[in-house]
Amino acid sequence: MNRMNRLATYKGRPGSLVIRLLVDLSALLTVIVLISLVGYILIKGIPHLNLDMFQWTYTTENVSMMPAIINTLSITALSLLVAVPFGVFSAVYLVEYAGRGNKLVRIIRLTTETLSGIPSIVYGLFGFLLFVVALGWSYSLLAGTMTLAIMILPLIMRTTEEALKAVPDSYREGSFGLGAGKLRTVFKVILPSAVPGILAGVILGVGRIVGETAALIYTAGTVTGVATSLFSSGRTLSVHMYALLSEGLYMNQAYATAVVLLVMVIIINAISGFIAKKVANK
Repeated sequence: MNRMNRLATYKGRPGSLVIRLLVDLSALLTVIVLISLVGYILIKGIPHLNLDMFQWTYTTENVSMMPAIINTLSITALSLLVAVPFGVFSAVYLVEYAGRGNKLVRIIRLTTETLSGIPSIVYGLFGFLLFVVALGWSYSLLAGTMTLAIMILPLIMRTTEEALKAVPDSYREGSFGLGAGKLRTVFKVILPSAVPGILAGVILGVGRIVGETAALIYTAGTVTGVATSLFSSGRTLSVHMYALLSEGLYMNQAYATAVVLLVMVIIINAISGFIAKKVANK
């Protein structure tokens, strides 16, 4: 009955009906591709998961991914620690302090949009030439962290900027009307209201960090052990999976690593979404 009612609404408007069918078909295909991809990874990887793959030390026998997991968590936390403050404060300047129609603002926005479209391999080469060669950091966790921070900075800036723009002007006017200054209004009223949108950008940044391979091969290196300091080399989980696939000797272990990587991304996104929901409700 509901289907008949929906079709009746498009009577005499065949163009709208065609567009609606195309939208539904696109959504269906997207869901099918997503389910197929996730299902393929789980089917190929779960049977090959075992406790030996979670040993603290990597060997050619156990092909442990635990050092890569620790390195992934470390480099993700450090990259966010560098990129989030710079990205958020830059967006605050663009939205709250820079004048509307400012030429500098247009240049910055054009630059960030351009940087967002640069392939990660280019960031890797830039990080290699600057951090590894010019600054002499060699292949290290710090070189990889700075490269990834630069890579996700435009994403965090743009999402934070849109989140700040979405805050109603009445919030600002009300705060000014109560005698609050510009700085207090930004940090006590505007930023708390924009936190859900900011966290959405952070979640996207985390997803890009965890899944990044090309930029880290040239900066953080592919050492199989846990990075003991900022200037130690270490591979992340995605680089670990790439190395196993490129060697061609551990295909089953590579699929198992993909399962762990998928689960890790889901858990991180779920935790971030839960925090964003709590903050929004508050």
